[in-house]
Amino acid sequence: MNILHISDLHFGPRHWEGNDRALLDKINSYSADMVINTGDSTTDGLESEFKEAERFLKGITCENVISIIGNHDKRSLRSHELFRKHIYDTEIISPLIPERTTKGNLYLDRKIAKVKENFTDYNFIKTVCLNGETVLIINIDSNELYQDDGFVEEQILMAISKEIKGIRYDKSMLLIHHSIFSTDEDPLKNSLQVIDFIQENKIEHVLCGHTHELDLRKSTNLYIRHTFTQYMCGATSCCNHSRADNMFLFYENWSTDRMQTHVVSIFPEGDKLRFKKETVC
Repeated sequence: MNILHISDLHFGPRHWEGNDRALLDKINSYSADMVINTGDSTTDGLESEFKEAERFLKGITCENVISIIGNHDKRSLRSHELFRKHIYDTEIISPLIPERTTKGNLYLDRKIAKVKENFTDYNFIKTVCLNGETVLIINIDSNELYQDDGFVEEQILMAISKEIKGIRYDKSMLLIHHSIFSTDEDPLKNSLQVIDFIQENKIEHVLCGHTHELDLRKSTNLYIRHTFTQYMCGATSCCNHSRADNMFLFYENWSTDRMQTHVVSIFPEGDKLRFKKETVC
């Protein structure tokens, strides 16, 4: 099973001036069973940016393309509706006890916002059958409306844990926009709660983006003897960020003893792109 990982496309004013067609051709040259996009498909959450990102993502030939929402995608009262309309539409998980939620702007006032759906978080779980195995994909929305910092709603973690218990699967992965380990000026503020969730549900793989930097880390809790790996992809097609690493990641033979992680760096050169592939683990 092969998985290709992109992140932080940033369509809009932060999207690069590189050759999108060449990038698509390169992505499509890999035999990926699933493509994961870990957020920030837009810059300011405008519908025009969502439409541009939609066109690009529809150019990926892999049958299983799964996208999650990022902090830049969540900058308007309609962001969650636009994301569902243009990027990825699936059934959303709601808090177990709404009145106990603490996340900011989790529910909008319908009289003010005039939106169809006033719940702004975009959390989901789904199963995908690949090569005879059932993969459980868990997405936790780490973004708050209008904020760049990350925060995960505890009531959502409880709701997802409850649903997971009734699902049969062979392997699992967590998708989250903010990094659990690596921090920048806009970190995930309650990462310890997410780590507890990962350990409780025995998740071994976490895919994220946000910082625009490559970071691959393995964490082992020696007390409960649980290990998981976080794969943080740099930006795939972003400019105007001093530390941006334009790249995508390709996980060959994912979640097996033969797994290899390939870093494919992208260098725009005029109207062409140069790619450099490294196998790092």
